[in-house]
Amino acid sequence: MTNATVPTRQRPFLPPYLLERIASGGSDRLRECARRTLLADRGFRARTSLTPSLPRMARPGEPLRYVHSAEGRQELPGRRVRSEGEEESGDPAIDEAYHGLGETYRLFWQAFGRHSLDDRGLPLLATVHYGQDYDNAFWDGRQMVFGEGDGELFQRFTIALDIIAHELTHGVIQYEAALAYAGQSGALNESLSDVFGSLTKQHARGEDVDQADWLIGEGLFTDRVAGVALRSMAAPGSAYDDPLLGRDPQPGHMDEFVVTEQDHGGVHINSGIPNRAFHLAAMALGGYAWEGAGQIWYDTLVDARLERDSDFAIFAALTQASAARRFGGGSREARAVLEAWREVGVL
Repeated sequence: MTNATVPTRQRPFLPPYLLERIASGGSDRLRECARRTLLADRGFRARTSLTPSLPRMARPGEPLRYVHSAEGRQELPGRRVRSEGEEESGDPAIDEAYHGLGETYRLFWQAFGRHSLDDRGLPLLATVHYGQDYDNAFWDGRQMVFGEGDGELFQRFTIALDIIAHELTHGVIQYEAALAYAGQSGALNESLSDVFGSLTKQHARGEDVDQADWLIGEGLFTDRVAGVALRSMAAPGSAYDDPLLGRDPQPGHMDEFVVTEQDHGGVHINSGIPNRAFHLAAMALGGYAWEGAGQIWYDTLVDARLERDSDFAIFAALTQASAARRFGGGSREARAVLEAWREVGVL
């Protein structure tokens, strides 16, 4: 492939409303960082450099990872800096990306028997050091891309394992349900990415539901921000309350569903409702979340009946069917799923 401008299916981690607040109220430097990030996110067209064809995985159960560095440019994939099996580079962003790709692969393989994002051994690609003070990370339909952050509000975007896994899960969704990125289907897209992002972190740490923090993006904020993470699955709306960033706008119940034309119809906002439903089901079942609620959510993600425009109610009904199919109609798993969706007002 020669250098070209190519369209992508970008799924950014940081929601636009957060960057817009910074662009209108931060310091001169922060406003400029936020504006550049918004410009890149809204009209993303990265130059794609020559990329050699990559081999498929030789053996299921082992990730095949390639990490590149854009070296401060908006060019993908950049220079290859670490390949599968190579030693630590000493660069935190490179090594965090490498390990994050591996932990995400291990969750999907060990918990669900899935062989990479496409279930056929797709190599996992990542680019770090993207752009100048770029305040985001995204999946572009082919690979992961990570910014350095501005260093004042946001750290590097490889710092949190669940961010890496969240964005890679957009790839799994792309190969399965391909949920439309707007409205309730878009909020489900974001919620599923949070679910498997959190599960990846829990799986890597060996945490049960009581030990897990249920936070998304913990560690991303610097000490200047009044907040613990970007989102809380246990208590949507409580992750941050900061003079510049504002207050976490996520609802946890359908009574508080946000109707908006911004953020593709509130995909990063209303995802708090299905996030809380998953947390409630997982807590009711106890143990390791990937064995109970996680298995049910994964079965639903790969269910052929989950369509591009599915809304919360359709997804909830399919999770009930998945629970009944795997664990039995009268099982505690089926009851926990039903009660979770009732608790958040979807059923």
